[in-house]
Amino acid sequence: MKIGIVGLPNVGKSTMFNAITNAGAECANYPFCTIEPNVGVVPVPDERLDVLTKMYNAKKTTHAVIEFVDIAGLVKGASKGEGLGNKFLSHIREVDSIVEVVRCFEDTNIVHVDGNINPKRDIETINLELIFADLETVEKRIDNAKKKLKADKKYQQEVDTLEKIKTTLEQGKSARTIAFTEEEQEILKDMYLLTMKPILYIANVSEEQLSNPFEDENVKQVVEYAKQEKAEVIPLCVKIEEELASLEGDDKNEMLEALGLEESGLDKVIKASYDLLGLMSFLTAGEPEVRAWTIKKGTKAPEAAGKIHSDIERGFIRAEIVSYNDLIREGSMNAAKEKGLVRSEGKDYIMQEGDIVLFRFNV
Repeated sequence: MKIGIVGLPNVGKSTMFNAITNAGAECANYPFCTIEPNVGVVPVPDERLDVLTKMYNAKKTTHAVIEFVDIAGLVKGASKGEGLGNKFLSHIREVDSIVEVVRCFEDTNIVHVDGNINPKRDIETINLELIFADLETVEKRIDNAKKKLKADKKYQQEVDTLEKIKTTLEQGKSARTIAFTEEEQEILKDMYLLTMKPILYIANVSEEQLSNPFEDENVKQVVEYAKQEKAEVIPLCVKIEEELASLEGDDKNEMLEALGLEESGLDKVIKASYDLLGLMSFLTAGEPEVRAWTIKKGTKAPEAAGKIHSDIERGFIRAEIVSYNDLIREGSMNAAKEKGLVRSEGKDYIMQEGDIVLFRFNV
């Protein structure tokens, strides 16, 4: 699963990417790994793993991971090939969701590509290029569907669905703002429209703005735009995050405390990005290893077992499950069993966030 980080030049996009990947490198259990010069694999912060590692005296701790892609800065006309337009659009097609960095800070030493700070305009610059690219895709698909419609009336729903998207795009709105039926989603599943990808907005603020970011007029512009797309906004100061990412242990905690923060903004971004993809974690715990396993929300127990090994899925008998909160409250697995908090679940059980699982299987 890949998250693409996008933004205009000089908004703090690449600095944030570098800070995220430095933060990943701090995790000794899953060091940052560069797959390509612009792709970083980082651990998803999960305090539960630290607690379980101490409880079980585990020899190894393994976090869930997520990929971030630093996508080249975009300029107006990208949909027509301006700048690195074609490359930019092809890279966005390859990611599963988008994190858009928006500059909300003033700094005369850092030139803005359009001359002044205007978050709403900046968001629209990027989103309109994605809309133009999608319009081209949709218009081609409509032409094909109409040709097929002459021979088979079943293509009428496809034409109607595409026309609905076209109208929305022509209004300057993203396809993600449309409420689709299950049938319409099925029609669109192989179109990979850019403006249907889930999106998260990062308002890059100054240290001064960070104390009360949602009262800032620039940040308010981002929030107002994001509401239309039912998207989340995370304000952070990329400059501070870069510094935080270079610190470890007590030094990092002291700086967070001095800033009045419980966790770094980048930790929030990584967690929100994980959630944006519709992902969740179940946990396994024992002395050899405590580990978070990534699955899609709605996954059933046997399929989750297959994440560990295909043989476990094939020979699945049952899943013995205790919730993380129950286990921590009771203090041990034996105490949780005595209270009847360890459940035996079958093949139809849908996994829940924070389930601690032991799979029983026979092959």
